Amino acid sequence: MPDRRMTPARTLVFAIAAGLAVGNLYWAQPLIEIIAASLGVSSSSAATLVTVTQVGYAFGIFLLVPLGDVLNRRRLIPLVLTLSAVALLGAALAPTFPVLLALLGGVGLTTVGAQMLTPLVSELAEPERRGRVVGTVASGIYIGILLSRTISGFVADFLGWRAIFVIAAAATLVLAVVLRKVIPPLEPREPVPYLRLLRSVFTTVVRHRAALPTLVICAASFAVFSLFWTSLTYLLTAAPFTYSAGQIGLLGLAGVASAFAARRAGVLHDRGWSVPATGAALAVLALSLVAGWAASTSIIVLIVVVVVLDMAGQSIVVLGQTRLFALPGSDRSRLNTALVVSNFLGGAIGSAAAGPLWASGGWAAIMAAALAAALLGLVGWALTRSRLKEAGSPAGVSAPYAEKPNASL
Repeated sequence: MPDRRMTPARTLVFAIAAGLAVGNLYWAQPLIEIIAASLGVSSSSAATLVTVTQVGYAFGIFLLVPLGDVLNRRRLIPLVLTLSAVALLGAALAPTFPVLLALLGGVGLTTVGAQMLTPLVSELAEPERRGRVVGTVASGIYIGILLSRTISGFVADFLGWRAIFVIAAAATLVLAVVLRKVIPPLEPREPVPYLRLLRSVFTTVVRHRAALPTLVICAASFAVFSLFWTSLTYLLTAAPFTYSAGQIGLLGLAGVASAFAARRAGVLHDRGWSVPATGAALAVLALSLVAGWAASTSIIVLIVVVVVLDMAGQSIVVLGQTRLFALPGSDRSRLNTALVVSNFLGGAIGSAAAGPLWASGGWAAIMAAALAAALLGLVGWALTRSRLKEAGSPAGVSAPYAEKPNASL
């Protein structure tokens, strides 16, 4: 029988793969002004590239990721990555802004490999190590998100904005081949009609009392993350900074250090501290926004804010995700679908609000809206702590191999 354990080597490969896959969502984020000038559109119009990619991703998560509970993931994950590579290559060749917008929506729709890998990781990991392993893969995802901005900015400075999409397409194809070999053979699962599978995403959330408040808290955190990073481009291209795309991308390197907080957050879950750690992270998130609001002209303070804000946001999402994976049953792909869809809808709202907020009130309006979202998450946590504790400990979770496939359907 093939070895299906989450060995350190397999965990590392999955973390790298997840980071490379999810990074495809963020190539355009530091390039808003460059693409706007290249294709003759306004900055606010160019910002919709980020929004459309995130909305497409949310649809992809909802329509494709639940298939991980019923289809062969060894084939499914490489297939969706191949489709993503095709959309990325199309984006590189897009002649007009509407075509680019449509193709980046396609990139979002098909860039769901990372969110198929995460529930697979939680299934293969031993229950007592689930938080640590999921946190490690989540670290890879966040490093991919942050480095994608840095790499994109530098490539655009030297080769133009289209080059990054060509490079990403090639890397994604390589990734599809590697994962076809690394994902272990898995036992077949009971087939489920597609529409019934999609409906079960909602019934799964309703069935678990801890699920809905976790989704709200994580979505609020992700809205802050997206609003902050999208708006940071506006702030840093204006006076007194007037930075280039490459210089803006360098701030992604500051956030990489905080990505390792995701792994530590998983360890906190394994120790039974998931719920109090979530509240502490929400408070830190709010305080970092206050600091960013008060010191908007200091690049040193902004770098510190980037690190702290990313650390808090990543911890919130990893703790929430691991709590959901600790719930009984074999419907982790559907729980992950609900989590990521809510996260990226929150992210889409954040990125969509960035342009109008910047135009109407500048950085102060951005920070006020982000702080309101963070406080919403904190209030939600305070009101639902008892429900969150139902999934706040790994104790009592049965081994994944003992679970009956699709028993909850």
